[in-house]
Amino acid sequence: MAWRQLLMASCLSAAVLLTMENRQKLRADELQREYHEEQRNEFENFVEEQNDEQEERSREAIEQWRQWHYDGLYPSYLQNRHRI
Repeated sequence: MAWRQLLMASCLSAAVLLTMENRQKLRADELQREYHEEQRNEFENFVEEQNDEQEERSREAIEQWRQWHYDGLYPSYLQNRHRI
């Protein structure tokens, strides 16, 4: 009878250990998933900032080009449009 109890106890302890290992693995997977999500969000924010800065530089360059090449002889578009 003692060997049955010993066998049951060892099976139970093995099941508990497997459960604990599974919980640890699930927690590790969750932490890794959170880390990668955070890294992806940071990278997306970085790319968005870079794109915004590039658009601003392009807009400024276009505005400077327009100011440099404007000779002051032509009225604005609204004044120069054809009336029907």
